[in-house]
Amino acid sequence: MALEVKGILKNILSEQRGQKKDGSGEWVKQSFLVETDAQYNNLYCFEVFGEEKVKNLNENQSEGDTVTVEFNVNTNEHNGNYYTTLSAWKITKELAF
Repeated sequence: MALEVKGILKNILSEQRGQKKDGSGEWVKQSFLVETDAQYNNLYCFEVFGEEKVKNLNENQSEGDTVTVEFNVNTNEHNGNYYTTLSAWKITKELAF
């Protein structure tokens, strides 16, 4: 089952980079905010991970675009705390007519 949200791309946040645990290079991720027209709980913070997805986000989307985001929900545990991420795997910009 694919999860998706449609809304306005409100903000593209700064890239984050770091070293891979195995020392084989660098990782990159970037977060972005999408606001829907729902009355409550209408702001979503998504994340893309990897050079190709970060490049796609920056080259093909702009703040103010209407987009549909397909994503997975991931939860990880670290030192007894749990962190949930909305991992975008497809971003489609609505075309203006």
